[in-house]
Amino acid sequence: MSSLPVLMVHGFASSYEHGWARYGWPDLLADAGREVIGVDLLGHGSAAKPHDPAAYANLGHGVDRARSGYPVVDAVGFSLGAMVLLRLAASTPDSFGRLVVMGVGDRIMRPRSPGGLADVLSGRVQTDEPRLLVLQRLATANGNDRLALAACADRPADPITADLLANVDVPTLVILGERDFNSPATELVAALPRAELVTIPGLDHFATPGHPLAMERALRYLDAYP
Repeated sequence: MSSLPVLMVHGFASSYEHGWARYGWPDLLADAGREVIGVDLLGHGSAAKPHDPAAYANLGHGVDRARSGYPVVDAVGFSLGAMVLLRLAASTPDSFGRLVVMGVGDRIMRPRSPGGLADVLSGRVQTDEPRLLVLQRLATANGNDRLALAACADRPADPITADLLANVDVPTLVILGERDFNSPATELVAALPRAELVTIPGLDHFATPGHPLAMERALRYLDAYP
């Protein structure tokens, strides 16, 4: 089994505790002899919660600080956390052993529409879109600061392009639910130099981190299945 520590980065409106620990990821990794590096992204969990969108221009800074002292790690990210990891791996691929990115697909390679989620979370507009309604509910739960999350959603654009992904020279497993709003992942997987895709039938976006098959495939890929 691999002995690398495992860096875990949660999704939007979540936290290390909410996104990973409650499903037992740290316990399973510990059973496999792996150290876990849990991180809360800026605006989430125990991290600072500024209300200025400019403060969220580089969410990778906090992740880099959390993994300071670990020259090489494996990493698992979900949704926003997966996007942060892909950007970090593009800039320093030698600092990652293996990546598991969950809940991301071709949609992350499209430009973010202005407003949207930020407008909903800040109360500027109302929505009936199911995805935004779920995120709106999450933004007011688990001790979240709704305006901090609105600022995070309104952060400066930082597109994930095929050229950027070409630099992620790291073995990468993409796990995506068949019913995920980020599906499909054809372009994403094609752009990553060393990627493989697992599509889980019937699975939606928000249930992915706690889905037994997603967890099993991720742990096996990291050589950490107990």
